[in-house]
Amino acid sequence: MAEPFASVRLPRRRDLLAPDGSEIRCLPALAAGSMVHCRLPAGAVSRAVRHRTVEEIWYVLAGRGELWRRREGREAIATLAPGTAHTIPLGTAFQFRNTGEVPLDILIVTMPPWPGEEEAVRVADHWPPTEAGEEGPRADRK
Repeated sequence: MAEPFASVRLPRRRDLLAPDGSEIRCLPALAAGSMVHCRLPAGAVSRAVRHRTVEEIWYVLAGRGELWRRREGREAIATLAPGTAHTIPLGTAFQFRNTGEVPLDILIVTMPPWPGEEEAVRVADHWPPTEAGEEGPRADRK
C-alpha cells in the first residue's frame, strides 16, 4: 500500500505553543519524521529543554538569533541566521533566543515524528526565558 500524499500551505496562525514556548505551525509528517515551522518573536527567549526520543534538524528561514546546546559535557552557542542549518541530537539540552527585530523563523524536521508535549523535558536555562508571546530585550541577555 502506497503512502498518502500530503500538500499543505503554511498556516497563518500557530497551531500550538511548543513546550519551549515557541510558536509551532504544523506541516506534513510521515512515518519516519515530521516537519514544522517554528517562530520565536523578536526579542524572545525560549525555555531550555531536552528531548526524550527524537532528534531534530533546524534550517533558519528568517531572523537572527543564537542556539545554545549541551550534551555529554560539551557546550556551544551557534549563530542562527538565514541559510544556516543546525542539529539537535538525541539527549541534547538546548535553548534559543531571537536577537533581532523581526521574528526568527525556523523549519524543523523531527525524527521520528513528534510524539507530543511529554517529549520535552525541562532543563536549567542558559538564558532567562521570556513568557510565551512576550518580547524581551534584544541585547546580551545572559
